[in-house]
Amino acid sequence: MSSVTIFGTGTMGQAIAGVLARGGATVQHIGSSDTEASVSGDLVVLAVPYASLATIAATYGSRLAGKVVVDITNPVNFETFDSLVVPEGSSAAAKLQAALPEARVLKAFNTNFAATVASGTIGGETTTVLVAGDDAEAKAALVAAVEAGGLAALDAGSLARAHELEALGFLQLTLAATGKVSWASGFAVVR
Repeated sequence: MSSVTIFGTGTMGQAIAGVLARGGATVQHIGSSDTEASVSGDLVVLAVPYASLATIAATYGSRLAGKVVVDITNPVNFETFDSLVVPEGSSAAAKLQAALPEARVLKAFNTNFAATVASGTIGGETTTVLVAGDDAEAKAALVAAVEAGGLAALDAGSLARAHELEALGFLQLTLAATGKVSWASGFAVVR
C-alpha cells in the first residue's frame, strides 16, 4: 500500500502510522471533527473507538467504496468491562462490512497495544498483527505493508474470525485494566 488514511490521532493511530510510514507508505490523518476531508489512502485504518464506526460509515460511506478498510476496534462495554457489546457470534468488523458493502473490511491491530506496535516487540519477540477478512488480496496487501514496516503479520482467516480476535482483544484489555499485565504487554505469536 503506497497511501494510507488513518482516522484517529491517538496512540494507536500514531503507532500504526509509524509502522506503515517505515514501510514506505504516505500517511494522511483525519481527525474526528474533519467530516469534509477527502480520503486519499487506498488503505484506510479506523483507529477510533467502536462507537465511532457507525458515524464514520454514515459520513464517509461513499468515499470508502472500493477501499481496504481496517477496523482496529474492540467493542467492549467500557462501563462495566464485563462483555462485548456486539451480539454473540458477530463482531464490530462484520457490522462495519454490512454498513460499508462496497469496501473491503479487515480486522487487524485490535489484539495489539500501541506500545507494542510502536516498539515492534513483545517480550523479546517481534510484534505480530493478526489480520482477518474475506478479501485475500486486501489481506495480503495489509500483511505486506505491516511486514515492510518491521512487524510480523499473520492471516487469521475470514472476517468471521474477527469475533475471536475481538474476544482476545477484550481479554487483553481486561488484564491490563485490572493491573494483571502492563499496557506494554501482549500475546506473542512464536513461529
